[in-house]
Amino acid sequence: MLYVCLPVHNEAATVGVLLWRLRSVLREAGGAGRDYEVVVYDDASTDATADVLAPYASVLPLTVLGGAAEAPAGASAATAALLRYVAGQSRYPRRDACVVIQGDFTEAPEDVPALLAAFDGGADVVVARRPPAEAQDPAERRLRRLAPWVLRPLVRVDGVDDLLAGPRLIRVSVARDLVRARGDAVLAWPGWAGRAELVAAAVPLARRVAVVDAAASPAVRTRPTRLDWAQELRGVARFAWQARGTRARPQ
Repeated sequence: MLYVCLPVHNEAATVGVLLWRLRSVLREAGGAGRDYEVVVYDDASTDATADVLAPYASVLPLTVLGGAAEAPAGASAATAALLRYVAGQSRYPRRDACVVIQGDFTEAPEDVPALLAAFDGGADVVVARRPPAEAQDPAERRLRRLAPWVLRPLVRVDGVDDLLAGPRLIRVSVARDLVRARGDAVLAWPGWAGRAELVAAAVPLARRVAVVDAAASPAVRTRPTRLDWAQELRGVARFAWQARGTRARPQ
């Protein structure tokens, strides 16, 4: 089973197109006998995200979580909720995988087959590497260029040179061990720092890590970016300083 996990907040403009692309990509992946489930965490959206999601339940194996909170919990909390769901849902955690992909089309559904190929080859954690120059938005491009320079001297993860790369795949048994080890605080850091935290926390629970080349960035941008690159960079720097000296290695 493949679980495709999408944390979304006010993505009515993009989530439908993203699900349609995923449907096409996963049909091909499912052609080899792989079942899949798309799991969306609607993080207190106030636009028409829920209305856009509703009809896809008839054409996709779709589960929607969240949606009722008064205020958004943030991307890290949404990702943690998705990991907890997958860890509790999977019947065969050693055989199953979850892919975390952003709901705003900053990451490509077309990366999923490459992630799955590495997983089928035995990897427990797989990261899709995308050069900063391919980022869609200047703010994201700036953050992707600067943040690794902040992280590398302080936090090292064997096999992964960019902790902010994505999308990423995690074997469900690793996600389950992460949830068990951390309890409610699966991801303690918000925003992009949480992306780095997830990889740094998952790799020591894995036996093998792989990095694949990402597809070209999707040419979909239907709303202005909400990314405050300077604020996110400060968060990454605080995470890196607190985690300084970390050397995460597979088992």
